[in-house]
Amino acid sequence: MRLDFHTHGKLAKKLPFSTAYTDWLFGEARAAGLDALCLTEHFNTLQFADVYGYIASVSRRTGDTLELENGLKIFPGMETDVAEGGHILSVGPLEAILELNRRLEPNKEKGSFLPFQRLMDLFEEFPVVVGCGHPFRAPGHVPELPEEQLRRLKFLDLNGKDLALDQARTERLTYALGRRLDIPVVSGSDTHQAVQYGCVTTVFERECNTIPALYEEMREGRYAIRLADTAPFQVRTACLLKRSLKEIHALGGDYVSILTQGAAV
Repeated sequence: MRLDFHTHGKLAKKLPFSTAYTDWLFGEARAAGLDALCLTEHFNTLQFADVYGYIASVSRRTGDTLELENGLKIFPGMETDVAEGGHILSVGPLEAILELNRRLEPNKEKGSFLPFQRLMDLFEEFPVVVGCGHPFRAPGHVPELPEEQLRRLKFLDLNGKDLALDQARTERLTYALGRRLDIPVVSGSDTHQAVQYGCVTTVFERECNTIPALYEEMREGRYAIRLADTAPFQVRTACLLKRSLKEIHALGGDYVSILTQGAAV
């Protein structure tokens, strides 16, 4: 099972949700060879509940995943900011992710983010697996937290963007922290655009569609991380694409039509 642990379903969190854009993303994810992805959408993105409401309406429930017509399985998830600086990933059943997002409503603006300890206390009330996204990306400070707090994490994200910028540093620091905490290191692209799918993937020996089964495979190390030779090019291109599409939107253009019509040509 070829899985991307860190993805987004919108171009940017402050832009309106577009069903056409999300459909395009998921079609491209499947075309890039993915069997599944964790949709770790920003917890404070506009229309968070609408994103998942739409996906649920066009998919069928398979275990804890939302399976699309094209066969792509989506593990619901969320990426949450903490007051110390840094991003925490959670993956779990749809109902848990939606309720967590609702509970975090008072803490979605900068200055009101929950500190790590309180956020982890909240997560522990739900059947979710929690890890740290791109732990060594500035200005994050999660690795500097007390050891007893860090040991509440279940995995680390070897992030595609960071690998593309400095593979040696990203691998050295992330794997060292994983060994120290004795937790799995998995990988995701961190993409908001289709160009970045496949730059890095976590390939599991077995198919799974529930959170407990996925976590068991992670803990047992029955997977391998595959970094594409083209990862630096994909990440640079994706960054340029995102900037250009946001500018098109700001000028009143329809970036979704540009992408989807171009794909149809």
